[in-house]
Amino acid sequence: MQKREQGKSAASDAGAPAPKRGRPLGSGTISSAAAASAEAAAPASLLGPTLQVHSAFADQNHKRIVLALQSGLKSELTWALNALNLLSFKEKDEVRKDATPLAKVPGLLDALLQVIDDWRDIALPKDISKTRRARILGVNAGVTGFGNEYEALSLNGHPSKSNAATVTDALAQKGATKHRPEDWWYDEDGLFNLDEEGRAEKQQCAVAASNIVRNFSFMGENEIIMAQNRHCVETVFQCIEDHGTEDEELVTNVLEILVNLAPLLDLRIFSSSKPSFINITEKRAVQAIIAMLESSVKVWHCSAAEIIGRMVINPDNEPFLLSFAPQIYKRLVDLLSLPALDAQAAAVGALYNLAEVNTDCRLKLASERWVVDRLLKIVKAPHPVHDICRKAAMILENLVSEPQNRVHLLAYENAFAEVLISESKQSDSFARILYELTSRPSSKLGMTRAVWGM
Repeated sequence: MQKREQGKSAASDAGAPAPKRGRPLGSGTISSAAAASAEAAAPASLLGPTLQVHSAFADQNHKRIVLALQSGLKSELTWALNALNLLSFKEKDEVRKDATPLAKVPGLLDALLQVIDDWRDIALPKDISKTRRARILGVNAGVTGFGNEYEALSLNGHPSKSNAATVTDALAQKGATKHRPEDWWYDEDGLFNLDEEGRAEKQQCAVAASNIVRNFSFMGENEIIMAQNRHCVETVFQCIEDHGTEDEELVTNVLEILVNLAPLLDLRIFSSSKPSFINITEKRAVQAIIAMLESSVKVWHCSAAEIIGRMVINPDNEPFLLSFAPQIYKRLVDLLSLPALDAQAAAVGALYNLAEVNTDCRLKLASERWVVDRLLKIVKAPHPVHDICRKAAMILENLVSEPQNRVHLLAYENAFAEVLISESKQSDSFARILYELTSRPSSKLGMTRAVWGM
């Protein structure tokens, strides 16, 4: 602590900017000598009020972490989730290069997904599902620590948690006696169906687990493993499908997971021979994404647009996505009119990839009423990100390349000419667009394409 204060005072004396919160480098569980060497090796910018976790922590404790997640006990789950939250977090300017690919730890990804599934098994309102659910996590433990289990034991004539020995005797007596439906652990709000406080705690654990899996998806070495894990993909899509009743933070986390995995995702995984945990089909998965695209929540519809734009890159996903093409095009064109710049960027990115797929996509996209007007508006404004303006111009260029679209686009010839003579950065694209509109198909087309570098 003394050393950190010295580092702060030295930085302030030198007029340096405030130190950033860095990624953990040391841990309180390692020896003092190792901690001192790790702290000495760290740059001065990391000497601030930041928690330090040594890089070897995961290797030394990965089995314990997996077992803690599988135990279902509140104290063990809390410790494992806190540790993983630190180990999976990675800042953009992190100096440490030996980040552990945690998805490769045997059983860790499935254990985290089981925490989410355990919450989803009890997430439905009690008036919808009345049946008692078999407990999976912590099945060998009499009391898991979630909710008011100890208090409920006391209300049923059993001792409270203050007397551990008596609680053990009471649990043993419970196992020896006959089944009594009036006992607390057989009630609807009992050990197998948690009270409201216990449900809230389970929900917090599920959100924390989803945040850790989200952090995993940002590491390149984890992407392939996660995209090919059917349990992971099914859990993500199920959470998206139930976005109307699910926790908003949990839905946002799984959307970010899907955005990161989308370029590697193959929807045929739902019909593969891999073991299935949740019955989801390719059609249901695409419908879940479209439902998020229709959402009024900005981060949700922006993420859904990015997911569609990245998934359509894989030719194997095209049949599933293009069967809903009219709905997708209409909503993406609507997003172009929103004042939010990130919504415009996400829509342009998705339309850019969709326009590259085939002729049918370009014909259907050109038939959308406001698509040309709104793309022109983005170019003329212009959008602060130059690449978005370039992609908007390229979409128009792809549309005009189809002879069937030229009659429709001729109505915008004057608008295209205005952009051309305005000395915009997209002037070359609009010169090619005007040539395509005004020229007849001939052998000169190939020569002109070569001049413009097409």
